[in-house]
Amino acid sequence: MDFSFDATTEEYRERLQSFMDEHVYPAEPVFGEQLAARGNPWEPVPVLQELKAEARKRGLWNFFLPGELGAGLTNMQYAPLAEITGRSPALAPAAMNCAAPDTGNMELLAEFGNEKQRKQWLDPLLEGEIRSAFAMTEPDVASSDASNIATRIERDGDDYVINGRKWFISGAMNPNCQIIIVMGKTNPDAETHRQQSMVLVPRNTPGMHIKRGMSVFGYGDGDHGGHAEIVFDNVRVPAENLVGEEGGGFAIAQARLGPGRIHHCMRLIGMAERAIELMCRRAVSRVAFGKTLAEQGVIQEWIAESRVRVEQLRLLVFKTAWMMDQVGNRGAHSEIQAIKIATPASVEWILDKAIQTHGAGGVSQDFPLASLWTSARMLRLADGPDEVHKRSMARRELKRYL
Repeated sequence: MDFSFDATTEEYRERLQSFMDEHVYPAEPVFGEQLAARGNPWEPVPVLQELKAEARKRGLWNFFLPGELGAGLTNMQYAPLAEITGRSPALAPAAMNCAAPDTGNMELLAEFGNEKQRKQWLDPLLEGEIRSAFAMTEPDVASSDASNIATRIERDGDDYVINGRKWFISGAMNPNCQIIIVMGKTNPDAETHRQQSMVLVPRNTPGMHIKRGMSVFGYGDGDHGGHAEIVFDNVRVPAENLVGEEGGGFAIAQARLGPGRIHHCMRLIGMAERAIELMCRRAVSRVAFGKTLAEQGVIQEWIAESRVRVEQLRLLVFKTAWMMDQVGNRGAHSEIQAIKIATPASVEWILDKAIQTHGAGGVSQDFPLASLWTSARMLRLADGPDEVHKRSMARRELKRYL
């Protein structure tokens, strides 16, 4: 394995770092002010639109998607770029059209959508003209086991009729969200992993009611388009809105979630680096009990442990990216699970110590740490909770001894 950056990656890193220094970091306080001032808590703010235009002009667009549809980067080339964007996760990924859930939805449509679906929905997503949502999680069942999903998608002549309730549907509160990919059961009597299918539901389809926005640790998450609770009451869509084949929903979901998991972990490395930087700056500038915080043993221990953890995580993420490039997502399944277990939990720990170093300021709006901690803690649940991935990894390990 060679984790050194090639010429393409270095050139993109230099351009991206300039964009971050010249535009993204200066926009952070403006972003906060515009979020607080807007009348609609889910409305995109002007500064984000300005950043998108600048990123597009600089050729910093659709990094996540390999091949001719995107920037043509490998996972190993994208990893250090995603890390940089993770230093400002509310702004940088969205500015470059590399934000969830759109990234996963674009990958899904690129791989499983038919020509008409790609033209109608993928093309405008690639252009950043619309946003999208992915409706999988449900409030009434343990959605960590996707086979539990209860929403029904029933064939009726030339249509599918959808009934059910979803929640924490990322991006659905954004007024620009025009398409929702819905996962539900088409055949409850089929084999467990062949019961589910996915259909495309345009936002204004009759019977689809966005009931409310969901908060995350008190945050409305409006910067990412907001999480929604959605009720589907006899929602009727053409049968041609089926993605892939009937009964293929579970397999499509697994294909979609793999790249999303590593993208989150790549950005988490950047969040950890931002936390360490802020912790060190705070430590050398604050005095307590006659010494700077940097001279206090406990702070030194936190800084050292944080550096060790983030270096370990980065190597594990790079190995996973390399594996995905070499043997595909399926071949790197164990590595993807490993980073999903290790990265959010360790970055949460690093952010906690950075917050503690800042005292009361660490939990305030004057620093990005509270928001970053919320994101890291949430990612221990998103795309599968820690316990599900640990269960799967343990079973795979035990198979060798049975």
